[in-house]
Amino acid sequence: RLDERRSLLVYLHHREVQAASSSVMQGQRTGITCIRHTLCVINAIMWLIGCSVLGAGVWLRLAYGGYASLLQPYTAISADSLCLAAGIITFVLAFCGCCGSWFQSRCMLVTYFCLVLAVFALEVSAGAALFAFREQVGGSIANELRAGLREAGNHTTPGDDPVALSWHHLQQTFSCCGVAGPEDWHDSAAWPGKPWVPQSCCTSKYYHDEECGTRGWDS
Repeated sequence: RLDERRSLLVYLHHREVQAASSSVMQGQRTGITCIRHTLCVINAIMWLIGCSVLGAGVWLRLAYGGYASLLQPYTAISADSLCLAAGIITFVLAFCGCCGSWFQSRCMLVTYFCLVLAVFALEVSAGAALFAFREQVGGSIANELRAGLREAGNHTTPGDDPVALSWHHLQQTFSCCGVAGPEDWHDSAAWPGKPWVPQSCCTSKYYHDEECGTRGWDS
């Protein structure tokens, strides 16, 4: 009879341990499922954002692609190029993360996390470099714009050169003149020694200024 009681106690203890283990495993499975679904939803949202950014890059390339000629050395970091690159990277990352978490693919999840780490490291490095050399980069971009502006000034009509056409269209669209102001056009190769500006500079913002010449390009 004593052995029966001991056997019963051992059996009950064993059942309690099994129940506790089953409860823990069930909780773990529920937690993993919740994480999977959350990761899928987040990456689905990121996928949509990537598609939107990619679409914006395509629109910028089609609508304002000519402006890239104003900064030939910096074409790779133009707004449309950056949007296209960001959209493609986000699209690929979100696809790997969503499919990897949904299908529990170890290969895709490892690829996803490696790409995330690589993109994060690249962003931190690029941000730190731009912050450290922000003055040099800004000055270099301004100098390149002025060099392109002087090159555009070699043509009497903007249709002679894509750079000249881009400057003409840019100034008319945004009602601006030059890089920092009308003075950037003074002493241009097209009118040396004279404080003239192209006709596209003569907008409502500069029209009444004495420095707004009208002997440049024909409007």
